[in-house]
Amino acid sequence: MGSRRSGYVGGGVSRAVVVGRTAAVVGSAVVTAVAGVTWYGYQQLTTGVTQSGALSVSQKNGPAKLDNSVNILLIGLDSRKGNDGSDLPSWFIQDQLHAGSSSNVGGYNTNSLIMLHIPADSGAKVEAVSVPRDDYVMTYNGDGSEQGMHKIKEAYGLAKAGAMSGLEAKGLKGAALEQASRDVGRAATLTTVSKFLNVHIDHFAEVNLIGFYDIAKAIGPVTVCLNHATSDPAMTGQGSGANFHAGLNVLQTPAEALSFVRQRHNLTNTDGNGNGGDFARTHRQQAYITSAEVQLKKNGMFSDLGKLQGLLNVVKKDVVIDDQWSILDFAQQAPNLTGGKVTFNTLPISGLPTVYIPGEGMQSVNSVSVSQVQRTVQALFGHDPAPKPAASTSSAPAAQAIVDVFNGSGVSGAAGAESSALVAAGYTKGTTGNHAASSTTRVLYGSGADAAGAQIATKLGVSGATASSAVAAGHVEVILGAGFTAPSAGSSSGSSGSTSGASPSGTPHLVFQGPAVQGGSGKIPCVD
Repeated sequence: MGSRRSGYVGGGVSRAVVVGRTAAVVGSAVVTAVAGVTWYGYQQLTTGVTQSGALSVSQKNGPAKLDNSVNILLIGLDSRKGNDGSDLPSWFIQDQLHAGSSSNVGGYNTNSLIMLHIPADSGAKVEAVSVPRDDYVMTYNGDGSEQGMHKIKEAYGLAKAGAMSGLEAKGLKGAALEQASRDVGRAATLTTVSKFLNVHIDHFAEVNLIGFYDIAKAIGPVTVCLNHATSDPAMTGQGSGANFHAGLNVLQTPAEALSFVRQRHNLTNTDGNGNGGDFARTHRQQAYITSAEVQLKKNGMFSDLGKLQGLLNVVKKDVVIDDQWSILDFAQQAPNLTGGKVTFNTLPISGLPTVYIPGEGMQSVNSVSVSQVQRTVQALFGHDPAPKPAASTSSAPAAQAIVDVFNGSGVSGAAGAESSALVAAGYTKGTTGNHAASSTTRVLYGSGADAAGAQIATKLGVSGATASSAVAAGHVEVILGAGFTAPSAGSSSGSSGSTSGASPSGTPHLVFQGPAVQGGSGKIPCVD
């Protein structure tokens, strides 16, 4: 039997997946990783693997590939449904996940997004960055069209839901409809993340919650370390069931592993509603990945073909990967993923405001500076940033528009300073004034001012400009938000967020959300 292919509707023939010393994938809505490699034949590895053509759709609308390094997006899908759309077993949802009795909870949110950067140099360190799931950004469909401002985790579900009627009209139903609509969701997530980070994505792997359970069961007991004792009693629809002491803990069962990586209540640096707990949970995900790799190596998994084949058989059942993944892209870089050569960091946020999201009401989100995030990723990954579209570069002539600037940043004089900078860049001065406090900087445009809106959004590091019937024709409206940095003298524009500082030597000072997580030499990292 060949590989199962979940192609984007109308997709072509898949290529070989990770042939040769290939990764064992560990993942879920809360933890996804690639670790370990060994040689396997094409049929042994690809039989039963679900492959997706979503990446080729996204790559048409994302940043260009810059070098021979490899970027892999690991997606943990918080879905209580199987790959065919069937409900997960009630025993799993109630007794293991502690998430009530409904398979509809969680929807299709990508609650774990980790970007692995594998340098072209086979001896170099692998960098991994976690994207906080509630980052409030412009989300996109796979074709690059804007969905609007949403939590980044929602891009998948929004695109999937939006595609259902069209796919049903084509006669798709059942498992075929589920996989086709999920591919639309995957393409949306890939496009959104690539645009947000401004990096090219070479490959992806996706696993849902029961996938993590199955893989944790196959791996067996994993030792983890906590800085503090913690308890998160399971209640109806709430609580992970975590109950751990400070120091080393052995996660004996898949249920314990799930509770470890899913806990976000009763943690340090959180309020009673769990705000801030997402970051501690992200560090738990990273620590589990690192500790699992230590355990796999200790068990001889990477040197015992029989043991590794058993793990791969579980992985193949639960994981969806892109149809471009091949030995040529991956076999030489994969050894970097073992031996403690992976360092995990969590991308920074600028605040935890509450915003109104259409259809959802008031929501607590993570405000972010897109420009800061992109500079951080570029510096960490060590390659030049992807080029901006020609029409949006700062060197392009200013498109004709009257620009109104309103200050919702709380920075005194910011509207006047930004207005002057934009006039100096060639735009026509409009109205300036104050605005209600805004968590993010936004750029809106009226009829005929779309080109100017796109240019100004790029200058300010904003993820896209938005058309608005409330803005006069020929006008662009800039609403400065929290984290805005006023332009310095001679600058063409300010920044929508604080910049990473620079050391005297010129090396960027990178800011992350919490400490890095790294193993090495059998070391088990301790986290909160």
